[in-house]
Amino acid sequence: MAKYNEKELADTSKFLSFVLRHKPEAIGIVLDREGWADIDKLILCAQKAGKRLTRALLDTVVATSDKKRFSYSSDGRCIRAVQGHSTSQVAISFAEKTPPQFLYHGTASRFLDEIKKQGLIAGERHYVHLSADEATARKVGARHGSPVILTVKAQEMAKRGLPFWQAENGV
Repeated sequence: MAKYNEKELADTSKFLSFVLRHKPEAIGIVLDREGWADIDKLILCAQKAGKRLTRALLDTVVATSDKKRFSYSSDGRCIRAVQGHSTSQVAISFAEKTPPQFLYHGTASRFLDEIKKQGLIAGERHYVHLSADEATARKVGARHGSPVILTVKAQEMAKRGLPFWQAENGV
């Protein structure tokens, strides 16, 4: 595997998140309903848009992502963001899961009043993201300010008929 510095890997991961989760049209690619993009087309369109993207760099980002944000299709010809989509092009079918007794939602303290009024909502994404542990939820919440961790009575909600899904990366 080729060597890349941390900044290059982080920048590429952010770029991939942007086009594979939110704005594929920004570089002229199309995602299928499950979020898959043709890798050759992605690389070509990224390069035309001025981004330095190669298959080796893509392989490194996918292999080293601690959050496992991206996955390859079984034939290795396509890539997708595992979860976190806001584009209406994508509707990944996740398997329904029985949740543990509690799950956690990390948010910034400045959003707490709105959450108290409206409850947890997906916002611009397709799903509300929950974490299996408080430490992960704290990291998520800290990305946007002073973190607040909300405890969700997941099993109780599931018993009332609310569905829970889990992406292949555990989110």
